[in-house]
Amino acid sequence: MTEFSKLPLAPELHQALGVLDYSQMTPVQAASLPPILAGRDVIAQARTGSGKTAAFGLGLLSKLDLAQTAVQSLVLCPTRELADQVGKEIRRLARFLPNLKVSVFCGGVPLRPHLASLTHLPHVVVGTPGRIQELIDEGALPLAQLRTVVLDEADRMLDMGFEAAIAGILSQAPKDRQTLLFSATFPEEIRALGRRFQRDPEEHTVADGEGGAIEQRFYEVEAPRKSDALALLLADLAPESALVFCNTRRDVADVAEDLAQRGFAVQALHGDLEQRERDEVLVCFANRSCAVLVATDVAARGLDIKDLPLVISYGLASDADTHTHRIGRTGRAGEDGLALALVASAERGRVVGIEEKLGKAVRWERIDLSRRPGRPAPAAMVTLVIDAGRQDKLRPGDVVGALTGEAGLPATAIGKIDGFATRTYVAIERSQANRALDRLRAGKIKGRSFRVRKLG
Repeated sequence: MTEFSKLPLAPELHQALGVLDYSQMTPVQAASLPPILAGRDVIAQARTGSGKTAAFGLGLLSKLDLAQTAVQSLVLCPTRELADQVGKEIRRLARFLPNLKVSVFCGGVPLRPHLASLTHLPHVVVGTPGRIQELIDEGALPLAQLRTVVLDEADRMLDMGFEAAIAGILSQAPKDRQTLLFSATFPEEIRALGRRFQRDPEEHTVADGEGGAIEQRFYEVEAPRKSDALALLLADLAPESALVFCNTRRDVADVAEDLAQRGFAVQALHGDLEQRERDEVLVCFANRSCAVLVATDVAARGLDIKDLPLVISYGLASDADTHTHRIGRTGRAGEDGLALALVASAERGRVVGIEEKLGKAVRWERIDLSRRPGRPAPAAMVTLVIDAGRQDKLRPGDVVGALTGEAGLPATAIGKIDGFATRTYVAIERSQANRALDRLRAGKIKGRSFRVRKLG
């Protein structure tokens, strides 16, 4: 069974699947959805971009009693970015379910607004373990009616030290709940988590090869020449976007600075950034106004960027599982991807573990470091910031209307629009960015004047 239409789902869910043009299930959906809908606990291994969110999203939505105002489903995620994405996908799947409330709760913001919002309990809660535990401790998030718990990217949550929080949350949940565990890798810690908190789970492993093909290439380059090699590869391949992994924050800063000096549209993502700075970096990368993102593994956890053609390991990952997570950022949703690794002689030993996981030898290639890289093209888009957002009732449609109406921009010049509580980011084609900025500053949106500026 590979067609969504054959699943025993509510008519409203089938209607949403039709609108979203979801017809054929991905391998992880075909494997996990039938037992989920049958009420079984499931532990599934599938890499990022395999369609797991729709799998557990449809499962938990199928079990809701919308007439009952209570927390009935809980999804735990390692990062705010992933939690936001999961919340959006569940809302998309539930668009035709009447009166459904989905809430997302993550750390990094004050607790008080979250407590206030829980005076009216949601049906579905998505969040990071630390913040969810805080809300439970405050007595604001009762779990007595919980029917489904999902641990999304469980291996990342354990890596980030959330095991105690997860255990505390699950120990307070009803014993007869359904527990779904999704992970990109299956280390012993994940199996132990399943044994501790699941009831006879049905286990499914979806091979990395199912979906888009990821081509891997390895280059032996000593540390002093890695910056030159990286610039050459980026210039030669000229990807619309690329994610570069470094092993330390210092390397992230140094590599980003070097690429910027060479003319690349680059941003750095690391743990020292404030939440707003992190949001803006990710917005620019996702909307194509930044072509290269340099990040540590910790900073990139939960990062979900669609249509990412290239991943480069500037420093080889210390273990094969981390390497698997890195390359899983590309080749998503049936698209092909390319993953490159720059390997110093001191890192050669790490390749052995990668080869053991792959079950074959990796592909080595040479790079001519005597060449000079060409000057990179500027990013296709420029991001404008409007200092108004959801709290001001400003919607993406209002921004599009102002740009295509009074500002006179063609709709094709407008890219991705990201709305936050107090600000809105809109990507504009580079050739039209100054015109859009001038017109928005001189005109009005929904009859009001807002501060508008370029980001960066």
